[in-house]
Amino acid sequence: MTQTTKHAQVRTTVPFRYDIVGSFLRPQALKEARAQLLNNKITAEQLTSIEDQEIIKLVEKQKEVGLKAVTDGEFRRSWWHLDFMWGLDGVEKASVERGYQFQGEETRAETARLSGRIGHSRHPFIGHFTFLKQIAGADVIARQAIPAPAQFLAELERPENIASTREHYPVHEALIQDIAAAYRSVILALYEAGCRNVQLDDCTWGMLCDANYWRIRQQDGADVNEIGKVYARVNQEAIQDLPEDLIITTHVCRGNYHSTWASSGGYDPVAETLFEVPNIDAYYLEYDTDRAGDFTPLQHLKDQQVVLGLFSSKHGELEDKETIINRIHEAAHIVDINHICLSPQCGFASTEEGNILSEEQQWEKLRYIKEIADEIWK
Repeated sequence: MTQTTKHAQVRTTVPFRYDIVGSFLRPQALKEARAQLLNNKITAEQLTSIEDQEIIKLVEKQKEVGLKAVTDGEFRRSWWHLDFMWGLDGVEKASVERGYQFQGEETRAETARLSGRIGHSRHPFIGHFTFLKQIAGADVIARQAIPAPAQFLAELERPENIASTREHYPVHEALIQDIAAAYRSVILALYEAGCRNVQLDDCTWGMLCDANYWRIRQQDGADVNEIGKVYARVNQEAIQDLPEDLIITTHVCRGNYHSTWASSGGYDPVAETLFEVPNIDAYYLEYDTDRAGDFTPLQHLKDQQVVLGLFSSKHGELEDKETIINRIHEAAHIVDINHICLSPQCGFASTEEGNILSEEQQWEKLRYIKEIADEIWK
């Protein structure tokens, strides 16, 4: 047994040594039901009933493969981020000329745009979580993933949305404060519904790691370092003064659409700012390809857990076990082995289109991650 693993400990709280990011491939029955709703062949209530049944089966499957934190797979969502934003007061669903740009693909052209001041009075995700909590039972943790406040801010400041945003928020600081307040309200409502683990999904840091993004923004006269500080602050203000037993984690993503990616670059440009945000208990970080750089930036972690996304959710092939174990040992030279956990680099279906692999490959990959985690943390 190596020096890095001889004192390895089992974890009993989020994040677990063997974990997930959250979304799962949509089953065929759910895809067909959504198509039927669009064609007015079933009602919204009938779709909800089908979603309920598929989520029940999904939770049982997650338990079957040994997961201790479960999600609803984002089965009620079309997007990993926009559906949440559309549920806030003062936000509307809007079409744009072009979708998000990925390597070789373009998404559906939709966005979240302001129609008024941002707030939270009644969000559909509260009911969604209540159902998940009820069916999850007491033997696992029901997790709710939402896009980070910084992601919402970035969406509102897209070129297609900036005019509307400035119309309702001529003072930028007021925009930051209202985003933070709305998020805190939603998170506290989730807590009242029994949620004890909220995950903030955040692509903004992945973009700030990308040299091409830096170059483009600097041409626009933007200071990318200052943008990072603003993103950190809006996230920080949204999660301050929350209940002590509420675990807040964040997932840093470089894009995950139909097995393609959007940004590239190591964590070095953002590590200090990212890891200094108070009240975040763990970071889920992509490390499945060399696009993520090396483990050196992990030296800036404080006392948080880091969930290494060493396994790709973009394909079904299983990674080489020896390579994975060697990479864990490599990271353990920078971060204590008991501050490391394992997961796929992202969800399996950040949008309803899903990644290009089968449901069985999805589950086999999770079994494989558990096998390696059990070997490391006996």
